[in-house]
Amino acid sequence: MTTIGADKRGPGNWAGVGRPYSQSFAHLCAGAIVPLLDATEALVGGFAGRPLADVGCGTGNLTALATSRGAEVTGIDPDVEMLALARAAAPQAELLRGGVPNLPFAPDTFDAVMANFVVNHVGNPRAAVADLKRVCRPRGVVAVTIWPSELSAINRLWSDVVEASGAAVPGQQKLPADMDFDRTEQGLNELLAGAGLDAVETKTLAWDFTVDAEDLWAGPAGGVGGIGKIVTSQTPSMQSAMRHEYLRLVSPMLRNGKVVLPAVALLGIGQTRQPDLPDASY
Repeated sequence: MTTIGADKRGPGNWAGVGRPYSQSFAHLCAGAIVPLLDATEALVGGFAGRPLADVGCGTGNLTALATSRGAEVTGIDPDVEMLALARAAAPQAELLRGGVPNLPFAPDTFDAVMANFVVNHVGNPRAAVADLKRVCRPRGVVAVTIWPSELSAINRLWSDVVEASGAAVPGQQKLPADMDFDRTEQGLNELLAGAGLDAVETKTLAWDFTVDAEDLWAGPAGGVGGIGKIVTSQTPSMQSAMRHEYLRLVSPMLRNGKVVLPAVALLGIGQTRQPDLPDASY
C-alpha cells in the first residue's frame, strides 16, 4: 500500500484551491469545529464580546460559528480565494490576509486563538505555535486541531486509488526534525507545552464524515492537499484512470447515496501564562 502522509509543504501548497477545498475537504475539517469551539469557550469563560482569532480560517466555517456565539472574530488566511469564500460565510467578521509565524498583530491581542488543521500543514510547526501564543493575551487560550499520524480511512482510500491505478507518486517533503513533532496526543501536548503554554490538554476526536462522492473527488481533482498534488501531476489519461478506481473503491462506502468515512483528529488546548508580578518587598 502506498502511504499518503501528512502534507508538510507549507501553506503555499493550499494556494488557489479554495473552491475545490470548499466542495470537498472543508466538510471533513468542519467535523472538529464544534468540539474546538466548545473546549475554547469553556476555558475562556464564554465568547460574548471577546476578541478571538481564527488562524488559517479557510472558507470561514469556524469564523462564522464563533461569530454566531457572540465572539468578535478576526479570521486570517494567506490565500485570497479562501478569504473571499470566508467573507461570504462570515460577513460580520474582520478578515485579513496573513499567516503563522508572522501574524499581523501586536502581542496580547486576543482572548483566544484557534487554528483548525493548520499546525499540521505549516513549514515550521514550532514557530507557528509560538506565534499563536504571542498574539494571545495572558491567561488566554490557544487551541488547535491536527490530523494524527495513523493512517486514516480517507488516506487509506487515496492510497488504494494510487495503488490500483498505478499512478506515479512524487517524493514527499519532510520537515527537519527540530521543526517537526509527533502527530500523536503526546506529541501535540509536548508541542504546545514546549511553546510555553500551561495546563495543556490533548484528546482524540472521532466522527463520521459524510459527503457526496463527486464532491469528495473534486478535492483531489482540484489539487487540494497531498493527494491533489499527486492527481494533478498525472497525465489526463492517468487522471481518468484514478477517478475510475476512486469510484469503484468508494462504492461500498456509500450510504443513502453519500460517502461515509470515519474521521479521527487530535485536539490540543492550553493557556498563556500570567506575567510575573514585580516583587513588592523591600
